[in-house]
Amino acid sequence: MVTAEPSGDAQTEAMSAMLFPMLFLIGMMVLLMFFPGFRDTLSDTAGTVIEPILPFHNQYFIPTVFFLGSSIMIVNTIIRSFFLDPIRQAHYSHRSRQIGQKTREARMARDMATTEKMQKLQMQMMPEQMAMQAAMMKPMMFTMIFIIAIFSWMATSTESFRVDYVSTPWSATWNFENKVFWIFPAWIATYISMSAPLGRIVDRHIKLVRYKSHPLVTAGESIPEPLLYLLEESRTNKNNNPRNQRNQRKRAGPRKTGDSNNSRKSSGNLHVAPPKDGTTCKSCSSDMVYRTSSGKLRCEMCRYEWR
Repeated sequence: MVTAEPSGDAQTEAMSAMLFPMLFLIGMMVLLMFFPGFRDTLSDTAGTVIEPILPFHNQYFIPTVFFLGSSIMIVNTIIRSFFLDPIRQAHYSHRSRQIGQKTREARMARDMATTEKMQKLQMQMMPEQMAMQAAMMKPMMFTMIFIIAIFSWMATSTESFRVDYVSTPWSATWNFENKVFWIFPAWIATYISMSAPLGRIVDRHIKLVRYKSHPLVTAGESIPEPLLYLLEESRTNKNNNPRNQRNQRKRAGPRKTGDSNNSRKSSGNLHVAPPKDGTTCKSCSSDMVYRTSSGKLRCEMCRYEWR
């Protein structure tokens, strides 16, 4: 295959595409850290929208968290589906798993040539990986401001809620401020456990619909793979390389190749002379006598041997 290797421009373009979403997220974190009033403003704004929609927000915490978490996950999943190609994402994941498996097998077999080839292939895939990560971060630019506002409102609501705990299947009185993994408070863990499963279900169904209607699937075409040239090698050059031949002989050893390469040498005559005419067996007087390879006479009837 005649395909050029990805140039530095592709990697630079992927890095620049990924840089802007990261700067946006960092800017939002700086605003929240150094300007607490910004968070309070977002919380009040979210409250003016959420409280009329959820009149039971100050009585039932679990339904409120379930509704808000499910809404955020559904909207975020739908927006992300417009920025990501599911076929391309599945193709990249499959390639990454295959390359990782081949790399582990090559390291176990101490095949340095294949290991270097897999590492080179991973380096060539870096621009595509960075571009995909940038595409995954782009939806956060549109939804982050709403997510921060909703979380700020939820944090304020837990402070003034009628009770200071939430009832879950694993704890009847789980305090809002109890930490999970020393980081997340209990109300955030409740939000994640209520919203994550529904988000995964919606994401799977959207992918199935897009798989079915994808142009590559409807046209019956194959996915182009521009990096296959890195896996091609000339077997003739590899076999004719003296260094490879020496390594193969060292790995094989004399026990594997010595008997097959060297012809077995035996001393003495390979063909024996037949017995004289009229020779009979000394035991049964049979004339069915022949000479063995050791030079003895043997009777075919009684199997008696003599010289």
